[in-house]
Order: sequence, then C-alpha cells, then structure tokens
Amino acid sequence: MTDTIPLSLPDITDAEVRAVVATLRSGRLSIGPQAEEFERLVARRAGRTHGIAVSSGTAGLHLALLALGIGPEDEVITPAFSFVASANCVLYVGAKPVFVDCDPRTLNMRADAVESKITDRTKAIIGVEVFGNPAGMSELAALSNKYEIPLIEDACEGLGGRLGTDAIGGFGRVAVFGFYPNKQITTGEGGMIVTHDDTLADQCRSLRNHGRAGTSRATASGGPAALGSWLEHERMGFNFRMNELSAALGVAQMRRLDELLEMRQWVAETYTRRLMGNADVLVPTVAADCFMSWFVYVVRLSDRFTEAERDEIIAGLRRHDVGASNYFPPIPMLPHFRRLCGHQPGDFPVAESVSHRTIALPFFTRLTGREVDLVCQTLELMIKRASFARSAIEELE
Repeated sequence: MTDTIPLSLPDITDAEVRAVVATLRSGRLSIGPQAEEFERLVARRAGRTHGIAVSSGTAGLHLALLALGIGPEDEVITPAFSFVASANCVLYVGAKPVFVDCDPRTLNMRADAVESKITDRTKAIIGVEVFGNPAGMSELAALSNKYEIPLIEDACEGLGGRLGTDAIGGFGRVAVFGFYPNKQITTGEGGMIVTHDDTLADQCRSLRNHGRAGTSRATASGGPAALGSWLEHERMGFNFRMNELSAALGVAQMRRLDELLEMRQWVAETYTRRLMGNADVLVPTVAADCFMSWFVYVVRLSDRFTEAERDEIIAGLRRHDVGASNYFPPIPMLPHFRRLCGHQPGDFPVAESVSHRTIALPFFTRLTGREVDLVCQTLELMIKRASFARSAIEELE
C-alpha cells in the first residue's frame, strides 16, 4: 500500500524536466558541460575552489580517503551515530574505524570525545553534520589543525547550511555532499567532493575516472587531451563519474536551492511548533548560530519508551497511511562492525539510546500545514496507545 503521506518526495519541476530533456537531445551524456557547471555551483556554495562530481556521496568519501593515502594499519575516527557509509568507506581502503559516541543534544561528535581517541595511527577524522546540523564542526576543524590530522567533512546531509558565516562543506581539508532523492537537492544518485587542495582534487578526478592520466579539469570535462591519453592510467581507479543527465538535474536543482531550503525550513518549524509541548516527544535542537539545512525531521521519544514500543508506534503510523521510519541504528552494533571491532551493547550509550527512540516523520518541501497536523495527531495517538498498552500489561502483572 502506498502511504497517503509518504516519508519523502523529491521536488521536481518543469525546469528540471526541461534541463534533462535538453541534455538527452544534446547527444552528450557523459563527461560534458553539465557536470562541470554542477561542480562549479556546488563548490561555490561551499566556498571551495574545486568540485569533483561523483556517482554517490559514498563514492566521494571512498575517493577522499584514497586521495589522502589512507590504507591498512591506519585508523580513522568516525561517528557511532550516522549513516553506515561514514564507516563503510573506512573499510573500503582497508583502514580501521574508531567510533565516537554522539552528543545527546546535537547528535554530532564532540571534539573532546574525538581527541580522547587519537593515537599515533590516527590518519583522518570523519566529521558528520547529522541530519544537516553543523554544531561542533568548528571545534573538529580546530582539533584537526592542532594534531595535523585531515578532517573529512561528511556533509552529505547538509548542503546549504551554515555555522555562523561558514558554509557546510567549508570545514576541514575536504568535504563530500550527497544527492539521493530525499536530500535537499537530488540528482537521483550522485555526490560531490569539494576542496581547496589542488593536488587532492586532481587525484580525485583521476581516481573517479579509472585512474586515467591527464584528467585535469579541462580534460575531465571533455576538453582537449593529448593523443592516446584516454587509454593511459597512472593509478588504479574506479568508474565513479557522474553522468550528464544527473548533472543537468543537479544544475537545475542548485538554481532553486534557496527556495527549497526555505520550504524545508518552514515544514521543520511547523513540526517543532506543533510538537514542542508534548513531554513524550523530543524535537530537534538547533543552536542560535546554526542555520540548519534540514535533511529529515527526526524526533525522539522520551526515555520511558522502549525500542519495541517505538517500533510499534512506527508500525501504527504506517497503518494509518503516514510514512515513518527509525533513524539510524548505531553503526558499531551492525553485524559486520561487531565482528570486526568487537563492540558490545552499552559501549556507545548515547548513540544506542537515541537510536532506539528515533522516529523520522514525513518530510519534504510540498508538505502542507494540514498534513503536518495530521501526522502529529496520528503520532500522538500512537504514543497514547503504546502508553495504554504498557499500563494494561503492568496491571495484569
């Protein structure tokens, strides 16, 4: 059954359709001007010199680690509470992920917690703006400078956000954005590496393109290349390029970014006003100096609710045609990380507690005030039912 109010929907207008159709008719479907323009627009928004379009945000994180020379025997500090790609990318290069618990308010890593995990084998820090919240990123950047350890900013959930006057994507040595359909803008699938580092940018361009030689910006965009250079390979690489259709969609979406952010901000504020008086629901916390680029709207149930009760509340929302989901499981507790790192339940108490009580509510630009109110009414009804069921069981006992 299709949800009456889905969990997410991309915002696609006639402008995006025209852009993709025009690119189809151009005959240039890969390594062309749309990718170059998309790179320019995203890099400029992040305040960076270089943009390197790739097939996904995960691919971007993978290439960033490779370009930094990180491999076996190295350690990379990464959040316990994030999307799994923030840690999987460490495994891709043969390094060891070192997990850090999250702050209970911002859900991001705290710099002091990161500092306690630094060793002689630490070769990078992956900082994530969880759900688009940039809180703490300045402190991570300062810590990175102090220890001369590269900060990779996993900005896949935060395009368009700011911390003070600093744009998300502008912290650390390199940052990566993602453009999955539920993100602030979408290319269907796709990602973008942004950096000021000329050498790192050139390495990422080569790595995304089978390790080809001569993959300067002009060559990578289809400009003049030396005879035979297309079949010259300086290093092992990957086919992580972004196609022109995706890039054309991205260019059209970037030109609407401020409009999209404003609509998402309105939906988030409407949810917050509606739910902030409910003692059983913890709404997202955003500091005054943060401009939140809203990726999702995730609430938490109070500590009196169990994971099983949370799951039943989500199931109840879905039965009433309201899209809902949990968000995220603690990464160190996933089976492949438990086998590799040996972590046990209780090792990351904040991430585990938060994870057991999160509920992602429907969130997209075209959500109406009436729909938000219906979602909130249904959520509160399911919470009351869960409380009633617990009371009934306690009476029987």
